Amino acid sequence: QQAVNRNMESSLSIPCFRVGYTIGTDKFDSVYKDIKSRGVTMTAMLAKAVGLTLARHLQVNAAWNPKGMIYPKHINVAVAVAMEDGGLITPVLQNANKTDIFELSKQWKDLVKRARNKQLQPNEYSSGTFTLSNLGMFGVDRFDAILPPGTGAILAVAASLPKVVAGKDGSIAIKKQMQVNLTADHRVIYGADGAAFLRDLASLIEDHPEDILQK
Repeated sequence: QQAVNRNMESSLSIPCFRVGYTIGTDKFDSVYKDIKSRGVTMTAMLAKAVGLTLARHLQVNAAWNPKGMIYPKHINVAVAVAMEDGGLITPVLQNANKTDIFELSKQWKDLVKRARNKQLQPNEYSSGTFTLSNLGMFGVDRFDAILPPGTGAILAVAASLPKVVAGKDGSIAIKKQMQVNLTADHRVIYGADGAAFLRDLASLIEDHPEDILQK
């Protein structure tokens, strides 16, 4: 907890900006329903979607260093996990953009199990290049996450909930949507960078969720 507190205090010195996006999840949820029985987790699905999008927006995967910007060779998605006895840890899914979704899900289950048994190695929770914080399971409709020091951005993911949506033709329908909010280090990532990343993440989740299944 002391380590978490130190990181949170350090984050206050980072000039951050925040930008949000509403993403439709009907197709994404349908793909998840089809492969859930094969051991795929929603966390792995989200991490894979984020990883694929980061591969097209490497600036959002970058971080600040006193000597300049750092561009990691890999896309490692850290995911915030609440510990049962309090505190927070961020197990890392290495090479999330390149790892098969089924292998990614297997790795995630193993990481969470060992995290809660305090068996993770330092590189398994400190090598993230981007962080994902998902509170959707609690039903929250939106929230902002605090940027972990050493990375350029963190994405807060809220619950996927049914909403009344107006179509371009004026029709009304009920569709599931989730709110995602990006917190980013403005020394590294500008508003246009963050907005473009969210736009393409939304396009992947809304229109092409099957890309997540590709190896």
